[in-house]
Amino acid sequence: MLKEILEKLVRAIVDKPEEIHIIETKGQKVCIYELRVAKMDFGKVIGKHGKNALALRTILQSISAKSGMRVMLEIIE
Repeated sequence: MLKEILEKLVRAIVDKPEEIHIIETKGQKVCIYELRVAKMDFGKVIGKHGKNALALRTILQSISAKSGMRVMLEIIE
């Protein structure tokens, strides 16, 4: 569920949505998402002073808080 939400949010930001790759790694209490985008879209996903990245992380953490899972988002160039 979170993977689909993350993909939908990132698609709205980037110019090349076909180059979005998300790898989901689940543990018992932690879920790690590795997000890869096109090189030209990397700055857009991070945002000015990291604001977009922080917003994406906040949304994922807010959604997952109810289940008690900790979510980490790694944005890889």
